[in-house]
Amino acid sequence: MMEKPLHIIDTTLRDGEQAPGVVFSFDEKMKIAALLDEAGVKELEVGTPIMGECEQLVIREIIRAGFQFKSTCWGRSTEEDMLAAEKTGASRMNISFPVSDIQQKAIGKSRAWVLDRVKPMMAFARQRFDFVAIGAQDASRANRDFLKEFISACLAEGANRIRIADTVGTLNPLSTMELFSWLTGLFPEVEFEFHGHNDLGMATANTVSAALAGCQTASLTVNGLGERAGNACLEEVAAAMRVSANSDCGIRLDKLQELCRTVEAASLRKIYESKPIVGEMICRHESGIHCRSLVKDQMSYQAFNPELFGRKTELVFGKHSGSGGLNHFLKSKGIHLAKEQLADAMERMKDAARSAKRAFDFEEAAVLLRPPLNETK
Repeated sequence: MMEKPLHIIDTTLRDGEQAPGVVFSFDEKMKIAALLDEAGVKELEVGTPIMGECEQLVIREIIRAGFQFKSTCWGRSTEEDMLAAEKTGASRMNISFPVSDIQQKAIGKSRAWVLDRVKPMMAFARQRFDFVAIGAQDASRANRDFLKEFISACLAEGANRIRIADTVGTLNPLSTMELFSWLTGLFPEVEFEFHGHNDLGMATANTVSAALAGCQTASLTVNGLGERAGNACLEEVAAAMRVSANSDCGIRLDKLQELCRTVEAASLRKIYESKPIVGEMICRHESGIHCRSLVKDQMSYQAFNPELFGRKTELVFGKHSGSGGLNHFLKSKGIHLAKEQLADAMERMKDAARSAKRAFDFEEAAVLLRPPLNETK
């Protein structure tokens, strides 16, 4: 059970930009940071300082800009990564260690090497940063006994938070809940963070499951931007926690549209039309059965009130439309058709929709219906 709202960390400027081909300019990063601040995100992972002086410059400017959120840098468990972060003026650092056998072998290391490195790296970090988070990279595929030993070693050296990363997205909601039930049972006083990837399409669900199992923090990206299939989506997790879990993460849901569209433009990664929360189609309805009910109660075929996200319910007309929804909107415009006229109008609209292979909004439908409508005036 959740004792307090999920703390959201946005990592769009770090893990999001790691998506192949994505490059944010200085101005784009500042704009995204400003919108995240307006949306109420309380912590940003602002970048990877070891990437070079340009990255350090942007991070330094974000930190100096006076935003309300806390700024955290990300780096590997090396002195050079931490020295690069120190140059930015950051007071918070997330240090990543490979904790699965497959990740360790890929870089020619071992479990013993990781454990031996914890104490000197933590000492080096604690001298330079006020807050040190530890990232357990590929924790979802790590040996449980080793993961427990690693976390214990990090806590003994003063780690402030432990990130559990599902680095290649192999968890599912049930295994995520089981993992965090186990972790929070072993370490009830520890702040755990979940970092989920979306390789199997479950990152959002896994993040919500982690939160429901007692995980206090989650790192997310806008639009789910990130490597391969991306990360858990900030907008989806915030909405799911509010609507499905009845928990307010402190995110301004009405700010998400502008935020997501800004990241869409900056990343050159188009938001697909039916994407949850921010897709163009999610508040748009054509089916006659749905539209007839939505006219009476907009919650009848919607999970949430669109106004919560700064949107409106939209009815469109096409092949699947019914006469009830169309007649309601015609009457709202002062247009009254006899039963035979309405049937004829519906048939002509369906024919047009089949030819165009799409639906029509009210203005387009009014044009299609113009001849018989003129007869009624």
